[in-house]
Amino acid sequence: MTRSAARRATVAALGAALALTGLVAATAPAQASSAAPVVDEQRAKIPPGVRRVVFVGNNWDGTADLLAPGTFKRLARINVIPDYDARMQEIATNPYRLAYFLAIRALIGEGHDQFVDDMYSSNDGRLVVISRPSFGDVVAISLRTREIVWRFAVDGVRSDHMAVSPDGRRVVVSASTGNVVHVLRVRDGKELGRFPSGGSPHESVFIDGGRRILHASIGMVYSPLDDPALDATKDDRVLQIVDARTYRVLRRYHLRKALDERGLDDVSTAVRPMTLSPDEKKIYFQLSFFHGYVQLDRRTGRITRVRRLPNLVPDTPREAYLLDSAHHGIAMNPRGTKLCVAGTMSDYATVVDARSGRHSRLIKGGLKPYWATPSWDGRYCYVSWSGSDTVSRISYATARIVSTTKVGDHPQRVRNGVIRRAFLARPASS
Repeated sequence: MTRSAARRATVAALGAALALTGLVAATAPAQASSAAPVVDEQRAKIPPGVRRVVFVGNNWDGTADLLAPGTFKRLARINVIPDYDARMQEIATNPYRLAYFLAIRALIGEGHDQFVDDMYSSNDGRLVVISRPSFGDVVAISLRTREIVWRFAVDGVRSDHMAVSPDGRRVVVSASTGNVVHVLRVRDGKELGRFPSGGSPHESVFIDGGRRILHASIGMVYSPLDDPALDATKDDRVLQIVDARTYRVLRRYHLRKALDERGLDDVSTAVRPMTLSPDEKKIYFQLSFFHGYVQLDRRTGRITRVRRLPNLVPDTPREAYLLDSAHHGIAMNPRGTKLCVAGTMSDYATVVDARSGRHSRLIKGGLKPYWATPSWDGRYCYVSWSGSDTVSRISYATARIVSTTKVGDHPQRVRNGVIRRAFLARPASS
């Protein structure tokens, strides 16, 4: 079955599957967006024969672009769904999977399939590990052959955000509708463990040198019950710290209490992207429907700062927000002095002084900014403009765009990574 034929088959089945979609929406936990590691996801030193690259996941395309950090030019494009025909045949012949596949397209993908949510390269530059939401799996693709080396199907039917351990040996992936987070071995995809989450597990970050994992779930962000009075109906939202060796939950923060104490009793507890101070004592995170971010003291669990940023869409109803995200993307520079923030619904990015809370000029570089990641050297913030199919380098020092590169359809996650130089001999588009 060709890719176009498979698409036609799923569309033809849409009428029958939509009857089940209501049930899916009512029973499935949920999905959504993302989160952000603190700084360089690769080691400061890289092996001989390996070079740094920037990975950009084009979610609706099913591709990943590799950019040169220095020039921001595209070096290669990888097809992350080389097994498309096989996966689509499985889905088309399984009514349960087909219903969820179409529900993901309709409820989360804005009418599109989601083929690449998150990605990390192995430290030796030989593999890239990718979560594929619509296929409900994680795959490792050889950067030499561009073929799948291993595949892991997550619990439930949708995979989401990931995080890689500091030593590069383990990757954790959120199973959106399984309410668990899997811990996989990078070299072969073997499951080493798992830990429980709330509704729609989302962002994870390794902390304390890899000994612990900071994790958040976001609940049912596709639910139409967006009125603040109905927030409790959007499933269980958690912010927790997990032991990265035993996978035992060590602590869960009481965000409702912390927000209420700051007078934010009508603000959602769904943690969106997050980042940490260099000493990991402060956690900065965005919240559903909130234009800005809050700062939480890791030890006490108290919110010590609330920073509101410009809302350029004050007349837009909450039901029209993109998966409940007012802002989606936050990244702190390695010195801990600046935060780069993506104002998703307002179509801007900005740089905020971490001490004073003052923000720079609003950077209007494209449409629907979806993610923010620090460059490996900490000089720039990478912002993906998912509505414009571009990625920009923004200087932390000047709060201005240095360069912008065209990428594939609907770029979302941007990650620092590495690839063996010999593997870049292939054409830029494959």
